[in-house]
Amino acid sequence: MNIILGLIMTLLVTPLVDDTPFYGNVSTAEKYKLKQEERLSKAKVLLEKISSSNGKRTIQNTLAPFDEILILINAAGSQSGLLENVHPDSTIRKMSEEFSQKVSTFASELSLNRLVYEALNSIDISEADETTKFFLQKTLRDFRLAGVDKDEASRKKIKELRDELVLISQDFARNIREDVRFVFANNISELDGLPKDFIDLHKPESNGRIKITINYPDAVPVFTYAKNEDLRKKLYMEFNNRAYPKNISVLDKLISKRGELASVVGFQNYAAYVTADKMVASEKNASQFIEKIAAASLEKSKKDYQQLLSRKKSDVSNATEIFPWESGYYSELVRKSDYNFDGQKVRPYFSYNRVKRGVLDITSKLFGVTYKQNKDAPVWHPSVECWEVFENGKMTGRFYLDMHPRENKYNHAAQFDIRAGVKNNPDRLTAGQIPEAALICNFPGGVENDPGLMEHSDVETFFHEFGHLLHSIFGGSQKWAGITGISTEWDFVEAPSQLLEEWAWDAKTLQTFAKHYQTNEPISTELVNQMRRASEFGKGLQVRQQMYYAKLSLSCYDRNPSEVNTNELIKNLREKYTPYKNVEGTHMQTSFGHLDGYSAIYYTYMWSLVIAKDFISIFNEENMMEPIVAKKYRENILNPGGSLPADKLVKNFLGRNFNFDGWKQWLNKE
Repeated sequence: MNIILGLIMTLLVTPLVDDTPFYGNVSTAEKYKLKQEERLSKAKVLLEKISSSNGKRTIQNTLAPFDEILILINAAGSQSGLLENVHPDSTIRKMSEEFSQKVSTFASELSLNRLVYEALNSIDISEADETTKFFLQKTLRDFRLAGVDKDEASRKKIKELRDELVLISQDFARNIREDVRFVFANNISELDGLPKDFIDLHKPESNGRIKITINYPDAVPVFTYAKNEDLRKKLYMEFNNRAYPKNISVLDKLISKRGELASVVGFQNYAAYVTADKMVASEKNASQFIEKIAAASLEKSKKDYQQLLSRKKSDVSNATEIFPWESGYYSELVRKSDYNFDGQKVRPYFSYNRVKRGVLDITSKLFGVTYKQNKDAPVWHPSVECWEVFENGKMTGRFYLDMHPRENKYNHAAQFDIRAGVKNNPDRLTAGQIPEAALICNFPGGVENDPGLMEHSDVETFFHEFGHLLHSIFGGSQKWAGITGISTEWDFVEAPSQLLEEWAWDAKTLQTFAKHYQTNEPISTELVNQMRRASEFGKGLQVRQQMYYAKLSLSCYDRNPSEVNTNELIKNLREKYTPYKNVEGTHMQTSFGHLDGYSAIYYTYMWSLVIAKDFISIFNEENMMEPIVAKKYRENILNPGGSLPADKLVKNFLGRNFNFDGWKQWLNKE
């Protein structure tokens, strides 16, 4: 006990602040292990401090050390989660997985610690500020949802299930990450229709065949432009069989264990459990929302499909349906024939480096910050860049860009938290720590002689993910770490990222960076207008596809796991919500990572989009760079992080509750 008390006293006089680039502390396996063990040790000491405290419970002696624990385990968990997905060294990836498990075990034990719960619950917050009151009330709610009020046997079972679920989730993600499949085009003629830069980068092997992977820089152009149907179909089959068959049993186990967890905590099913703290409030409300969106988009989706079929009949006169591997290809042809727009015409204006510079410059002007690259910061791969955010000469955040595909790297696009920031707070030890985050994407470029020409959809994705990043950085320094950054209700999380996509469609904005990679000519207003008009086509199909995903995710978890057959769900729901038939021999569920990360709540993408389309109505369409509205948006939506309920954030910005009007206008615009 004397040793523990000595460590506590050391912590009381040693702030837990570390504003150096995080990777310097974990750049080798030895450093990584020491840093993570140090964090967990400090967290255990602080937990002992709370547990051994006598007398009246206060903000200073109970809530503050509890929040310090959150800082430590969130940093350990976030950094482990990042490195297990991106680090090129398999030793550190494996070690990261192991520490993710340790952090999860500690967090699970903490969430089920009745002594800590009762200590927090006994704090008198009648004189506290509103932020502190909200943080404590939210924390107590989360404890109850974790099952802290259950009997000892139930709490033990909950912990066992959570520990097991961490391992299952890691297996699911690893199987997807490591299964990079490919197909071969037999000769150069099979690449007919693809962009020249794509063909230039895909040289025939000695036998004349050309290798094409399922990574996005390969797959998206093939699905969009390749005239060879056999090539598209072969790639579609491999793309939709990633991690098959391994993840069939892994997913079944994931669904089963989550159902068991929900039952022990006291919910009818996992969907009911996971929606209990969301804006939507219940799985039944989520289902009703899905049906409302699906109904609103039905007629438009039918019209979209008929346009596709009509265009296909120009090539195949007796055609009666569109196959899934044809949808992107014929959508592009419809945009050419009916909207006078060719997607290949805009690609030369979207070289990766210029898009990156554009995203940085635009958000810098909108939100009044400066970005400076730190070329001396240690990074986990030579292609990774470190950038620091400054306001009024003071560094307020740091982020990393890991933007191109490589072996054993996360193969989608996402923002990863690294470390929470904390404002100066007299009630706590940590003060002034800046937030850190990373963007992990898979865009073209990063290869010698590759201009990195992006599809406009890639440009949208860049803006989208950078929207998450800004939310994490701007909202990343709160009074309490437990409500910092992107810690709002999950069905609000996508709204800021979807809002930022709007700048990827504005001609004046695009012309600041979208310049031809060879001639340096800016993209013309006429071409952007053609692109925007062509983008109106297919929205009905896109929305119905999203509702298929949303209903699939909900249906995996809103019933007894014994009733879930993912193959049957995919077949039935796809044919209910989209006009496309299921393709026998494909198993998209094995690589649909959202069935793990988002579980039952994929609906949140569309819920957030409804909010984002309401938000954009406040901005000046004629001058998207107008700083006054952007300032109001930042102050009311981004800066608060998770320090207020999402409905209050929305109301503070809009002056009212959100509605569907803006979304309906967007959907039905011709």
